[in-house]
Amino acid sequence: MEYSEEAIVQNMKDAGCDEACIQEFLLEYRQGEKKKCDMLLSRHRRGLLEQLHQEQKKIDCLDYLSYQMKRQERK
Repeated sequence: MEYSEEAIVQNMKDAGCDEACIQEFLLEYRQGEKKKCDMLLSRHRRGLLEQLHQEQKKIDCLDYLSYQMKRQERK
C-alpha cells in the first residue's frame, strides 16, 4: 500500500520530525529506499524514547521528593 506524501508529511510532523528529517525521508521514499526510510524512522523513534526516559527520571525525582516530605511529616 502506497501512502500519499501529504499523509507521510503530516504523520511525521505529528511525530515531531523536523523539516530536514521529513525532506530526507521523502527523498529516500521517492527513490524506493525502504531500508533507509526505516532507518530514519527508527532513529527518530530512538530519540523520542530517550527523551521519554529522561522525562521519566525527572518525574521519579519529584515523586521521591514528595514521598520523603510526606514521610518526614508523619514523624
